[in-house]
Amino acid sequence: MIALRSLIFNILFYLNLAALMIFGSPMLLGGRHGVFVMARLWGSTSLWLLDNICNLRVEYRGLYNIPTSGYIIAAKHQSFLETFAMLKHTPDFAYILKQQLVFIPLFGLYLKVAQQIAINRQRGRNALSQIIAQATPFLREGRQIYIFPEGTRRPPGAPPDYKFGVASLYAGTRAPCLPVALNTGLFWGRRGFSRRPGVAVIEYLPPIEPGMDRVAFSQLLQSKIETACDRLNQEAIENDSALAAALAEGKMTKSSSRDGSSS
Repeated sequence: MIALRSLIFNILFYLNLAALMIFGSPMLLGGRHGVFVMARLWGSTSLWLLDNICNLRVEYRGLYNIPTSGYIIAAKHQSFLETFAMLKHTPDFAYILKQQLVFIPLFGLYLKVAQQIAINRQRGRNALSQIIAQATPFLREGRQIYIFPEGTRRPPGAPPDYKFGVASLYAGTRAPCLPVALNTGLFWGRRGFSRRPGVAVIEYLPPIEPGMDRVAFSQLLQSKIETACDRLNQEAIENDSALAAALAEGKMTKSSSRDGSSS
């Protein structure tokens, strides 16, 4: 039944995305806020499909920790799920993402109109300078900047592989950083087909205020996120022992050699 439900969901998920992009294209005339309306509609309908087809629900915790002004969101990245599930609580967001994504027909146009931050990972430190230059005015406007500290999706239980990009962004913009822990990868694998039933948790942790040096910040950020993720993983496994296999597989993952700062 999991395989069948997953197949049905995956078909409807991508049909829904395509339909919203095509029929929602007039919203591009509304600028980035018009795009955000469509993005949150995509997120909410996708979560509805997950819940009603796969019996997979997303629970949000720590919403009281979310700052009210501009801030950096440093989120653990385990699956595609959190990329749309977190949109619900960010009214004016900008993702730091791979430059290649803006070249995807129509989807790339949405990214450009929404004023997202696209970078060329091959440019190394020059790319970081561009990120800081673009993110700083966004943060002053009260926007939220998403960054994945490990640079790409990592399975639950994988050894931490945090990059220097998030610390550079934190120091360069002098903005508060909101760490986000989750266990979504136990239910929606980064490359897997199955969407397992249960309750995936996204937890917003207490923000790290600006002013720390980069090394201390990096250590604190990793400690906060990894400790919370370990707790959420164990909580999920206690509720469904079948999820332990995904965690065990993740622990065998090797560290990435890439020094990118985003996904």
